[in-house]
Amino acid sequence: MAVERTVVFLLAENCLLREALVRVLRNKEDICVAGAVAFSSSVLEKIALTNPHVVLFDSASIALSGPRLVAHMRERTEGCKSIMVGMEEDEPTFLRAVAEGVVGYVLKNASAAEIVRVIRAVAGGEAVCPPQFSVSLFRRAAREISLSFKSTKDTKFGLSRREQQLVELIRIGLSNKEIGARLHLSEQTVKNHIHRILRKVGACDRLEIVQNCREDATGSMKFLDLAG
Repeated sequence: MAVERTVVFLLAENCLLREALVRVLRNKEDICVAGAVAFSSSVLEKIALTNPHVVLFDSASIALSGPRLVAHMRERTEGCKSIMVGMEEDEPTFLRAVAEGVVGYVLKNASAAEIVRVIRAVAGGEAVCPPQFSVSLFRRAAREISLSFKSTKDTKFGLSRREQQLVELIRIGLSNKEIGARLHLSEQTVKNHIHRILRKVGACDRLEIVQNCREDATGSMKFLDLAG
């Protein structure tokens, strides 16, 4: 009986890391390595051509590509899941990766067996991180849930939780397309949400949305912390 294989693409700046991972993964009958490269301007096209289930990349790739790497991969490759190898045991880096859409996170000192386990888990629909970072996720989740209940109750403009999310993403300068990628919405759906927000807050444009909501924040409105 044929084994269903998980297609993995490796993106790492360190040549030794790439070669070591290739050797390990190619010995697994349920994993297929579709590519192993360093970052370049054409890497998104290479990933899209191989249509992997999982992309495993290191934090150096994020540093070179910018923080939108995961979102761009998701836009080009439907269903693609991302695992990041963190070079340092750094909580802010981990939380930013989660905010960008990473669903698997391992540290550079992880064993080969652990990396294989994480790839299999992520491919199977799980989210995985080192135990020491779990408390960070619980703390952030508790804060967001608390804020969502409070903002739903107190918001002067009556914005829904989704609309508050859009206001925060408008505030940090994202375009409609980028907002759609972040929230897994079509660009037209984002436009529809923004039209409703304009009416609710009495604004004429995006800048005025932010200004009006910032004024309200001094009273009752609390923005959701999306970016960590």
